[in-house]
Amino acid sequence: MKRLALLVVALVFAFSTVVIAADEKAAPAPAPAAKVEKKAEEKAAPAKKAKKAKKAKKAEKKAEEKKEAAPAPAAK
Repeated sequence: MKRLALLVVALVFAFSTVVIAADEKAAPAPAPAAKVEKKAEEKAAPAKKAKKAKKAKKAEKKAEEKKEAAPAPAAK
């Protein structure tokens, strides 16, 4: 009976040790996922910058068109 009790205790100890070790190995896995999200944000940022640049160019064109369209002051 003592041997059976020792065997059960040993098996429980071994099982719990394996589970704890598996949890520690699984914990670092989410870290690369954060890097992937960060890279996705970095890729989205240039697209936003490009949109801002296009808007700025359009604004410059409109300003130039207004200057050209404005009547020149009359010469006296």
